[in-house]
Amino acid sequence: MEDVLVIGEALVDIVSAAGQAAVEHVGGSPANVALGLARLGHHTRLLTRIGDDARGEMVRRHLEASGVELVAGSVTSGATSTATAHLNAARVASYAFDLDWSLPGDANLGTATAVHTGSIAATLEPGGLDVARLVEAASGRCLVSYDPNARPTLMGSPELALPVVERIVRACDVVKVSDEDLEWLTPGADPIEVAQSWVRSGPALVVVTRGAMGAFAVLTSGVIAVPTLQITVADTVGAGDALMAGLLDALSHADLLSAEAVPRLRGARLAEIEPILNHAVAVAALTCTRPGADPPNQQELARWLATRSSTSA
Repeated sequence: MEDVLVIGEALVDIVSAAGQAAVEHVGGSPANVALGLARLGHHTRLLTRIGDDARGEMVRRHLEASGVELVAGSVTSGATSTATAHLNAARVASYAFDLDWSLPGDANLGTATAVHTGSIAATLEPGGLDVARLVEAASGRCLVSYDPNARPTLMGSPELALPVVERIVRACDVVKVSDEDLEWLTPGADPIEVAQSWVRSGPALVVVTRGAMGAFAVLTSGVIAVPTLQITVADTVGAGDALMAGLLDALSHADLLSAEAVPRLRGARLAEIEPILNHAVAVAALTCTRPGADPPNQQELARWLATRSSTSA
């Protein structure tokens, strides 16, 4: 089985909606991806930074309960970071952060065969440059995946953020990005054209999510789109992270989650990618039916998909 190393922030989401008391959930985009992968049966390690306070203990227990292994040095003195998620009438989240990000001084790849990073961790200093260096060190040795998951309040202007994002994109094999992130990073540009330019710069596969419209994937062989699933949305917190975990899970089942498999992924036909993309969208859809970043485990996903199949039959 692959040894997946996820690098990035773990924090506490404080979810707030009009007329309701705030509720705290464990979050942070990379931590959510690690959680999703571990629940789907993958050996997953998380290189992060959490405090030795009550919220840090909450994060640690939550991740370890699902099988995520925290890399040594991830727990430090001080407060655990928070993200306040404000839900609008459509239950879509916007965020405000109280975050401190850095990596342990001896951070390394260890035995990883696949590495994932993204979001704040890949751009916020002082840790962002260390993350970029680790990703570049992993390139060619591991399958490397990345989700920019743009946070404008922390990343500055698009003009400043885009070169940082594209430096990491060039070192990656798989990139997942939302259409909203692309609109912020490259205002007015066609998302397909941006994804195609990213594929030409290095990645074998770029997946662009489109919320309720599903997702599309870009490879050298072309573009393929899949629809989302019809569901009742509890909220969208962690939906993109669940899709990322589902994408890596599906690549693993297709024997494509390793550096050795990248040439096969680069030459894959669109018909080979369609079920992988459908699986990723399904994981995200199920997560959206539950409050907070609460991705499914293997059994929950299988039961849910079986129920939907029997209902539609």
